[in-house]
Amino acid sequence: MAQSGEVNEVVYDHRILRDWSNVNNTNGTMHFSKDMIFNNGHRLSIIVYSILFVISTIGNSTVLFLLTKRRLRGPLRIDIMLMHLAIADLMVTFLLMPLEIVWAWTVQWRSTDLMCRLMSFFRVFGLYLSSFVMVCISLDRYFAILKPLQRSHNRGRTMLAIAWLGSVVCSIPQAFLFHLEEHPDVKGYFQCVTFHSFVNDFVDSLYQIATMCAMYAFPLIAFIYCYGAIYLEIYRKNQRVLKDVIAERFRRSNDDVLSRAKKRTLKMTITIVIVFIICWTPYYFICMWYSLDKSSVDQVNSLVRKALFIFASTNSCMNPLVYGLYNIRGRMNNNNNVSVNNRHTSLSNRLDSSNQLLQKPISTLQHGNGNGNVVAAAVAATTKLAHVVRLKTNGDVQSPAASAPLGSQLDVDDDVSVSVVTIRCQEQTPDQPKAPNIYLK
Repeated sequence: MAQSGEVNEVVYDHRILRDWSNVNNTNGTMHFSKDMIFNNGHRLSIIVYSILFVISTIGNSTVLFLLTKRRLRGPLRIDIMLMHLAIADLMVTFLLMPLEIVWAWTVQWRSTDLMCRLMSFFRVFGLYLSSFVMVCISLDRYFAILKPLQRSHNRGRTMLAIAWLGSVVCSIPQAFLFHLEEHPDVKGYFQCVTFHSFVNDFVDSLYQIATMCAMYAFPLIAFIYCYGAIYLEIYRKNQRVLKDVIAERFRRSNDDVLSRAKKRTLKMTITIVIVFIICWTPYYFICMWYSLDKSSVDQVNSLVRKALFIFASTNSCMNPLVYGLYNIRGRMNNNNNVSVNNRHTSLSNRLDSSNQLLQKPISTLQHGNGNGNVVAAAVAATTKLAHVVRLKTNGDVQSPAASAPLGSQLDVDDDVSVSVVTIRCQEQTPDQPKAPNIYLK
C-alpha cells in the first residue's frame, strides 16, 4: 500500500470529492485510494440498506394495500395523499436503496452513461416527492381545520400534481450534473461522478444550498406555518369554550374543538413531520457546515457523513410505522368507546324525557287534591333530573349519594336542584287550589 500522502486515505465516498483522487504507481503496480476500493463505507451501505429495503417494502406495501381498500369503500382526501406518500417511499425503496447496494458492491460504475444520468435522476426523485407530499398533507390539514367552509374537490389533486411536477423539475439537474467519466490515470476505471460539472466552487455550493432548501428548508417552513396556525386556532377556541358557562359538559369531553377522527389524523400527520425533521436535520446540518467551512468538516470521519445520509433514508421506513401505530390505536379506542357512547346516549334520552316532564304544568301530572302531593311530585321529579345531570357531568360514575334515600339526596343535591328548577304558583279558578308550575331556568 502506498503512503498516506500519495493516496487518499480519508475519503470513503467519491461523491463528496471535488475531483479524482490520486493513485500511486509503484514499480508498475497501481495503488488505489480508499474511495476506489471496497471499504468500510461500502460495507456499511450494503448491510444497512438491505435491512431498510426489507422493512420499507413490507411497511409501505401494507399501508398502500390498506389505503386502497379504504378508498374503494369511500375515498377521503387525506387517504389519497397518504397513498401518494407511500408511493414516494416505495420509489425510494425500489430505486435508491438497490442502487446504493449494487453500487457499493461493485464500487465503480459498471453501466452506461445513460443509466448513470437516469439513476441519478431517480435517486433524488423519491426524496423530493416524499417531502412535497408531506407539504400537501400539511396544507390539507390547514384548510380542513381552519377553513372548513372553503371546500374544493380539485384542491387536493392540484396540490398533488404540483408535488409530482415540482419533484421532476428539482430532479432534472441531477441528470445533467452526473455523468460517466474515466479515471485519468487508471484506464478502464469508470465512475458516475459530478467532476468538472460546475464552473467553480461557488456554483457548486450554490447548487447544494438550493437542493437543501427545496428538499428540507421549504417543507420545514411549510410545516411550521401550517401546524403552528392550527394549534394557535385550537388554543383560541379552547379559551373561548372555557369562558362559556353553558359549554360545561363540552369542556369535559374529547370532542370540544375537533372530532376524534380529526384529532387522530392531525396527531398522525404531525408525528410524520416530526420523524422527517429528526431523520433529515443531522444530514443537512453537516451539509450546511460543509458549505460554510470545508476545511473543518474534512476532519470529520467520512463514515459519520455516510451514516447520516443512511439515517435520513430511514424516513421512508418510519412513515408506515407511524401510520400503523395511529390506526391500530384508533381502532382499539373506537372498540372500547362503544359501550361508553351507548351509555351517554341513554343518559341523553333520560335527560330529554325529564326536561319534557318538567316543562309541563304539574297539574296535568297530579289529579289529586291538596298541595302536599303536588309539591312531593315536583320534588321527586327535580331530584331525578338533578341525579341524571350529575351522572352526565361526572362521566357516568355512580356516586354514593345516588343510592341513598330521598332525604339524603335532597341534602346532597340541594344546590343543583335550586340552580336548575324554579317553582312558581299560578293563579287558578276559585274552586281549585293553587298548583305550582315547574319551569327550567
